[in-house]
Amino acid sequence: MESIRIPDKPDDEPDTTHEEHQKIDKRRKHSRARREVRKELFSTLAILILAPIIAIILTVFVFQSYQVDGPSMESTLHNNDRLIVTKLGKTWSEITGGEYIPKRFSIIIFNYNGQSGFDVANKQLVKRVIGLPGDHIVIKDGVVTVYNSEHPQGFYPDKVGPEASVITNTRGELDRTLGSDEIFVMGDNRDNSLDSREFGPIRSEDIVGTLRLRIYPFGAIREF
Repeated sequence: MESIRIPDKPDDEPDTTHEEHQKIDKRRKHSRARREVRKELFSTLAILILAPIIAIILTVFVFQSYQVDGPSMESTLHNNDRLIVTKLGKTWSEITGGEYIPKRFSIIIFNYNGQSGFDVANKQLVKRVIGLPGDHIVIKDGVVTVYNSEHPQGFYPDKVGPEASVITNTRGELDRTLGSDEIFVMGDNRDNSLDSREFGPIRSEDIVGTLRLRIYPFGAIREF
């Protein structure tokens, strides 16, 4: 029987299959590298775009940093103190359509448009909540008295609130009943504070947020 002999491949004949595999592997590596570069670029762009948007959302709806300007809240707060103010309660009330009423004695930031002619037009002020909607506020002989359904005989907020240790006298005289959305605010430095004694109660819609934390000076960090 005759046999057929397959000639050996010359030594100098290129191994085309091996070279093709190398080229394919190289193209795959380059493709993966390009995909990784595009992925990293996309991630970087997403961060650059989303970061300021998230920051704006947090500032508008969740919390914001403020700096105290003036002595009206001494000695609880001092000029140049840095504060963190939470806006969650205000934001939730706007979502649900209700009025935002802070707790008595809380310290709030609110918008004041200068309607009474004082030189603080279109500013945000920081004061302490003394009177809530429906309260009857009386200031006489240096003493603040609050009358309401829970205290028909009246009680003295400056003797039971957290500001009790810094209040000795409240100047002025006043007799006023608050409306359903009105808040009566005063500074802890009663002799050097422009507040509801002068410009009247504020409305709940003017409230920006509630003081949560003092973060500066570092030696006086405090939660409220």
